[in-house]
Amino acid sequence: MTRRTLRILLAAVAATAVLSGCDKIQHFFKGEKPISTVAVPAQENGQIAMLLPDFTQLVDREGPTVVNIQAVRDATPTASGPNTLPFPIPEDDPFYEFFKRFMPNPPQQQDPQDSETVSFGSGFILSDDGYILTNSHVVNGGSQIKVMLTDKREFKAKLIGLDKRADIAVLKIQATGLPTVKIGDPNALKVGEWVAAIGAPFGFENSVTAGIVSAKGRSLPDENYVPFIQTDVAINPGNSGGPLFNLRGQVVGINSQIYSRSGGFMGISFAIPIDIAINVAEQIKAKGKVSRGQLGVNIQEVSQELAQSFGLDRPRGALVVRVEPSGPAAKGGLQVGDIVLTVNGKVVESSKDLPMMIGAMQPNSRVKLGIWRKGSEKSVEVVLGELLAEPAAQASEPSPPPQPQSFQIGKLGLTLSELTASQRSELGVKGGLLIQKVQGPAARAGLQHGDVIIGLNQSEITTIKSFEKALAGADNNIALLVRRQDNTLFVPLRLD
Repeated sequence: MTRRTLRILLAAVAATAVLSGCDKIQHFFKGEKPISTVAVPAQENGQIAMLLPDFTQLVDREGPTVVNIQAVRDATPTASGPNTLPFPIPEDDPFYEFFKRFMPNPPQQQDPQDSETVSFGSGFILSDDGYILTNSHVVNGGSQIKVMLTDKREFKAKLIGLDKRADIAVLKIQATGLPTVKIGDPNALKVGEWVAAIGAPFGFENSVTAGIVSAKGRSLPDENYVPFIQTDVAINPGNSGGPLFNLRGQVVGINSQIYSRSGGFMGISFAIPIDIAINVAEQIKAKGKVSRGQLGVNIQEVSQELAQSFGLDRPRGALVVRVEPSGPAAKGGLQVGDIVLTVNGKVVESSKDLPMMIGAMQPNSRVKLGIWRKGSEKSVEVVLGELLAEPAAQASEPSPPPQPQSFQIGKLGLTLSELTASQRSELGVKGGLLIQKVQGPAARAGLQHGDVIIGLNQSEITTIKSFEKALAGADNNIALLVRRQDNTLFVPLRLD
């Protein structure tokens, strides 16, 4: 067989494989073997070619389940002044000064005018009798909410309820026989799997974008109760509240946020897992609010240095830095310095896992916590309280003033003073040591002037004597529990 004949034969085999792969994609939504991509047999150089998925049938089937949402909000009355232009040009626009000079005396409005703002977003139909799911930030504060279907019908929607913590809202329109989405399992999603979004970015209704799952279980700042799905699907203003589909045509998430420095899409977007959203929606429909369990602790991440300080084999779990007096954790025997490793047998790998696990449970649930305390594993049982609807505002605590009598701990680089009675009362502690000066090892560890030391490893510190005693019994790795304004945290420190 000549080399030319061999090449022709290999090309024919590859073409047959490609046609076979295309046939699989064509029949994918007819119930045959579910696939996200089809691999062509490896080439002579070992490379594997992949066929892209076909989203056309997904869009045909699921597009009508996606709706556009407009929420009208009343804005603060505004009035035009002597320096106001009669047309909207931002003050940082290069032409602002030009037009301002060109029209030195623009017409003035005598009376303030009430104005309205309109928030645009997306949503999807949960049930054929008109229940719709979207983001709370799309409709929150809206005096009028309008829902538009793909068949051009428009409905006035009623807000059944919303939950700001999960960014979920439930709407209801008066309609029947509506097309509904199919709910998927976000836990079955794999990183690298193809997903698609349908929504109305910048008002362009029923726009389809696609990408892959970039990561799972992402924790975002100030978002403690949602393990976000990260994707590279193009999401822009107007996509919020729209569905994220897998290749089976099932909703696995609700597009909620993007990471951006420009206000537009930059390749990173986040979706709320649909199982969490459905749980929130069911609670809203049943009782008008969402109930979450509360442990009553403040926690921080366990770093490598802190793991060494507490004798833990590796960084894992959630380190307790504060226990609310008379709270569920205090009643269950949880202590400052405990590291929560498991909740009802489920591993707490990172501190961000604990609020999600506890928040997913109902108040009055009895949970078994596996903890690390003073070098060994123990277990405690806690009956959860209920998380307040809105977090209570905490007053900022001023740094205690320097005290005249001071003590120097040379090997740490610390100058300390004991707290006065008034300072102890303000901080709500039995005692502690105010850091007056910090240098050397302590400065490198991140300790600051004004910090108050209230613990060393898992020993309570109230006086210089108790501090020296705890320090004498420690090895080269210690963790100082400090109060810094309204925060409590452990700071790892190496003595050598």
